[in-house]
Amino acid sequence: MDGGVDVELEIKRSRFLTRLRRVETEEAARAVVEERRSAHFDARHHCSAFVLGPDGRTARSSDDGEPAGTAGVPMLQVLQKNGLTDVVAVVTRYFGGIKLGAGGLVRAYSDAVAAGIAASGVREVRLCRVLRVDVGFAAAGGVEDQLRGLVLPSGASVVVDGVEWTDVAHITVAVPAGTEDELAVAMATMSAGSLSPVPVGERWVG
Repeated sequence: MDGGVDVELEIKRSRFLTRLRRVETEEAARAVVEERRSAHFDARHHCSAFVLGPDGRTARSSDDGEPAGTAGVPMLQVLQKNGLTDVVAVVTRYFGGIKLGAGGLVRAYSDAVAAGIAASGVREVRLCRVLRVDVGFAAAGGVEDQLRGLVLPSGASVVVDGVEWTDVAHITVAVPAGTEDELAVAMATMSAGSLSPVPVGERWVG
């Protein structure tokens, strides 16, 4: 989700306007909520949910006047079930005169966020561990070639990020989080135990 998305649903005459935006801080998420509140000042509710951080550890939701648990939490659950993070969802409701009931509200707000996700072209990203392998000059080319074609037992491919030359060749690679041990075993096998990758960081790939 790069530029965000806006969608609208009508359910029993109530209009549900969904805005999804990529954000990286709570301040940015709350700013999106306030933008919607200002733009649609005549609407009854501006319910919201956001998830932040690489592991989604920061999660907040607001019912904004709807019965407790009928809007913000269902919206948040849709974001989490889709594995999304660094995103805010705001659903603005214009009441159409027909009460939906608690169950109807839960479905409506859930559907509103789901519709936004479906229209957003969400990109799947995954956390990768970055590791470095130090190789002597004579063997560097062969090791790099083997790494570029290496497929781990889990089916994950090894991505070679680059090579830095000093007194030895520092080959930097990335593998999906959780497959570091597979890489270590594969490298030990290909080098008769002489090569061992060293963790140097992590990054998101998508």
